[in-house]
Amino acid sequence: MRPFKLIPDNTNIPFLRYRNIAISISLVLIIASIILCVTRGFNLGIDFVGGQSVRVEFQQPVKAEDLRERISALGLGDPTIQEYGSAKEFGIRTPLPAGGPDAAEKAATKIRTTLEQAYPGAHVGQVESVSGKVSNELFRTGFLSLALAMIGITIYIWVRFEWQFGVGALFALFHDVVLTLGFFALTRLEFDLNVVAAILTIIGYSLNDTIVVYDRIREDLRKYRKMAIPELLDLSVNETLSRTIVTSLSLAMVLAVLLVLGPDVIFGFTASMLLGIVVGTFSSIYVAAPILLWLRLKPDSFVPKEETAAAAAATARKGGKRVDFKDMP
Repeated sequence: MRPFKLIPDNTNIPFLRYRNIAISISLVLIIASIILCVTRGFNLGIDFVGGQSVRVEFQQPVKAEDLRERISALGLGDPTIQEYGSAKEFGIRTPLPAGGPDAAEKAATKIRTTLEQAYPGAHVGQVESVSGKVSNELFRTGFLSLALAMIGITIYIWVRFEWQFGVGALFALFHDVVLTLGFFALTRLEFDLNVVAAILTIIGYSLNDTIVVYDRIREDLRKYRKMAIPELLDLSVNETLSRTIVTSLSLAMVLAVLLVLGPDVIFGFTASMLLGIVVGTFSSIYVAAPILLWLRLKPDSFVPKEETAAAAAATARKGGKRVDFKDMP
């Protein structure tokens, strides 16, 4: 029995033919994501803003306005009420009261007692508390880790390949991260440390996918020195297409199941990962590869200088007629 192949051998899809359309779509999405991040901002979780947070499940549908009035009456500050999927499940966030741990514990008890008395059968989860100082440190270190990861990756690719590959990888990573952030600004899903971890994972996955494509491009540049760059890029992407699609599809299937059946605590992580896999696959094919063409990648980029000099000398000996180094005796 012959094994099933999702992607046939010797595919010849002209990806570069649609590069202008693809990059236009990417630029529009990047600009829209930046505008959303600036204008709407993020629904920052308790990890980043500090305060107290609790998740409540009710037996019957509850109006958010009624819930806000009851919590506001406790005198704990202006609460933030967020509905999760249905009118039976809400997240409640309140400012952290002054007075240290004892005051925070009393406030948590007050919230729990009020909800259980007003809504019989309500299940009140554990009340989480994060101080403002800790949340500021988490916010700074979280985004610093994203920036440092992208800079370190760019330097590595720049040294390992050519400068065009470093710029291409950086733009592809920027594309994936900005679109993920724009998704959270649009949907108002809670943005917490789990999401930061997911974005770091997306950076690693997207980089790995891009490196596979770039490594094949480098091999083909050494193998097909007379081939035009657009055709060579198409060839390299098609040669790695099976690996790219199979890996991405396998991860996407698992994440889709987790998104539907997984616990709520990892919903944001799973959603961002699933989006990142799709966007990262797109960027590896339609962003990372075509950008090399616009950055003037040359067929002799990976030809050793000794070979280039020998080929030039051979050309001079042949009276100006170009001789490929592979054809030299």
